[in-house]
Amino acid sequence: MDLGTAATRLRRRVRDEPRPPSPRAAVLAVLRLAAIGGLLVAAIVAPAAALGTYTLTRAADDIMDLPLTLPESTNPQTSRLLASDGQLIAYFFDENRQDVPLDQIAPVMRDAILAIEDKRFYEHGALDVEGTLRAFVTNSATGTTQGGSTITQQLVKMTLLQQARTDEQKKAATEQTVSRKVRELRLAVDMEQEYSKDEILEQYLNIAYFGDGAYGIYAASTHFFSVTPDQLTAQQASMLAGLVKNPVDFDPNIYPEKALQRRNTVLAVMGEQGKLASGEAEELQATDLGLNVTEFPNGCVSSAASFSCAYIQNYLLDEPLLGDTEEERRERLERGGLTIKSNIDLNMQAAANAAVANRIDPTDSEIGALAMVEPGSGKVRSIAQSRPMGRDKAAGQSYVNYAVPKEYGNSNGFQGGSTFKFFTVAAALNEGLPVSTGFNSPAQITIPRGTYFDCQGRGTDPYPVKNSTSSGFMNMYTGLRLSVNTYFAQLEAKVGLCETVTMARSMGIQVPENQEVPSFTLGVTDTNVLQMASAYATAASGGLYCTPQPVSEIVGLDGEVIKAYEPECTRILSEEVSAQINDITRGLQEPGGFGFSKGTGLRIPSAAKTGTTQDAKAVWYVGYTPELATAAMVAGADADGIPIPLRGGNAAGSSVAGPMWADAMKVIQDYLTPVEFAPPPQRRPSTPPRPSRSSTPAPAADEPAAADPAAPPAP
Repeated sequence: MDLGTAATRLRRRVRDEPRPPSPRAAVLAVLRLAAIGGLLVAAIVAPAAALGTYTLTRAADDIMDLPLTLPESTNPQTSRLLASDGQLIAYFFDENRQDVPLDQIAPVMRDAILAIEDKRFYEHGALDVEGTLRAFVTNSATGTTQGGSTITQQLVKMTLLQQARTDEQKKAATEQTVSRKVRELRLAVDMEQEYSKDEILEQYLNIAYFGDGAYGIYAASTHFFSVTPDQLTAQQASMLAGLVKNPVDFDPNIYPEKALQRRNTVLAVMGEQGKLASGEAEELQATDLGLNVTEFPNGCVSSAASFSCAYIQNYLLDEPLLGDTEEERRERLERGGLTIKSNIDLNMQAAANAAVANRIDPTDSEIGALAMVEPGSGKVRSIAQSRPMGRDKAAGQSYVNYAVPKEYGNSNGFQGGSTFKFFTVAAALNEGLPVSTGFNSPAQITIPRGTYFDCQGRGTDPYPVKNSTSSGFMNMYTGLRLSVNTYFAQLEAKVGLCETVTMARSMGIQVPENQEVPSFTLGVTDTNVLQMASAYATAASGGLYCTPQPVSEIVGLDGEVIKAYEPECTRILSEEVSAQINDITRGLQEPGGFGFSKGTGLRIPSAAKTGTTQDAKAVWYVGYTPELATAAMVAGADADGIPIPLRGGNAAGSSVAGPMWADAMKVIQDYLTPVEFAPPPQRRPSTPPRPSRSSTPAPAADEPAAADPAAPPAP
């Protein structure tokens, strides 16, 4: 029988055994069979006055009001979040526990727990009459309360307490009453009939609480001594065995003297019972506790990939295969012993962490954020931001994840600025316009009423727009590389406003209906670095948009795969259109390019686009290689994340976000191969694919903001 099956069966009665005709008669039968032992057990824990008028019939009546079976369940188990190479990122747990079979627990640990808790465990049944009588006599003579419960009885009590979810249930599982003790005895009798002694001991060692957040022998041994249960020594095992009686008062981290005395008591008992060689107990009593503590932090706060971890946690809370409701999914995550294999690359994560930390101080009014996505698969490689995870606002800490969509991080995002011109070029090329499409692009221009139509067919008001960079005659190469606003206002008008918006939506940008405005090409829509990295990865991959995917596999406690995630990709652009876009955008990264002069060029082929919002609340640098797309953003925000202008008011994507991008990518380029982009076509594609307007885009933030006089007001 495997461990999971044994753990489940150990919590229920044998269902196929013959049932007496009357449940009340069954209770009376058990009480009569245990008349001496059961009432002696009760005498140990209940006041004498209560026992004076307590009868078997009354006990039966009281017990009939309580469930007489243990509900089926398994021990809560710790879930683990792993990086793409198998390294640990974080634990998720309600109780830190990992069950292990008895043959993986050192024999000396079994000896220690039986010596101090139930030395005749393998000789008696559910009730140890001899031990109970001894405890009763001792208590009567000394006025103390010495326990008389067997391992099996303790296991029943622990199981009932573990399954209690409300304060009332917990009180019922621990109250000092005769009916509770006799009910436990009834359940213990059933347990002894169904399971072997080894199975009961195994479950006891796995369910017991050893203090300091360690549930079960695996968590206890790895926490207090940093060894697995099969490696425990007599010195270590005796300390752990001593903790079970009172894990709070004997906590070695808080009360080392008490813990030492308790450990030495266990060693002495083991010596008296012959479970240690002659003189060994005395030698071990002279040693110190030998603690070697390993912490098992719960959740993402102390993780080296804290915001990647938080994103994945929220992603899993939205996974239907883990439960029908968020509450069920959270319980599965925190109690189900899942192994979550993520796509996070810890080398890339370290580079991203260093880049945001080096450029933006946590207490600055700016927020720096980075996201990395693999083209062609959507695998999320890292998420990072400059404000550390935590609740100390004075130290710049925050639980808001500014790098991801609102449903995963509680941030509305920030305007994308000129990075959205990428979508206009993609839409134009996809509609068959050549890269030579040119316009006279003066310093200021007003596009007449009725030139633009939204996706509902409504015309728009006149649209005044001006440049903040170059002016003159521009084509797609010069217009995008120099980020000329008046060129893109005209290109958007030629290709169509709805076509441009639809292109962005097809690449995962959620655009509210009230953002279908002429200024869309200038980036009035709020977004985040994860969505922008995924969108630009479309061109890097040769035209495939892939939904961001932070998880590769979820494995259950039984080792069975619950879900293996496959890439969810849709062809948005042809390979020819993608190659043309890459040829344009790589100009910012090559010698002499606008971006290269700011130090963003790499040793391997790369491409990029800058972005700056008109009101200087956010600046962007979205760059990519054929193997990795990385979006960097620096945005002004107060302690609550509300957008405010950046310091100085004249920041640019190339000079602020670009260096942060470069800090990360110049490290990461060593992990990549120098793959070349496909060469651009010599002529425009004859039958370009068109993104569907009815396609469902990936979710995004939906708080609009104004970027120019023609943009709608923020709600």
